[in-house]
Amino acid sequence: MNQQAMMRLKKMQKQMMEAQEKLESTVFTGSAGGGMVTVEVKGSHEVVSVKIDPEALESKDDIEMIEDTIVAALNDAIKKIENETQKSLGAFGGGFGGFGGF
Repeated sequence: MNQQAMMRLKKMQKQMMEAQEKLESTVFTGSAGGGMVTVEVKGSHEVVSVKIDPEALESKDDIEMIEDTIVAALNDAIKKIENETQKSLGAFGGGFGGFGGF
C-alpha cells in the first residue's frame, strides 16, 4: 500500500471515529401513544430519561398499556439511532474497497 493511500485510510479512520463519538453522545427522542410516553436514549443506547404523561395514569388498569407504550417509545428511539448510524457511518462502508476490501 503506498503512502498516499495509507494517509487517506488514516484520515478516513479518524473521520469515522469522530462520527461514531458524535453519534454515541447524541440524544435521540422516541415517543408513543400520541406523546403519552417520551423517552430519551443516547446513540450509545443508554436510556437517559422516560417521561409519562400524568393523564395516562387514570387507573391501575392502565399499567399494562403504559408498559407497552414505553416499549414502543424505546423502539422508536432505537430506530432513530439506527437510521442516524446508517447515515453517519454508512458512507464509510464503501470507502475501503480500494484498500484490499478491508
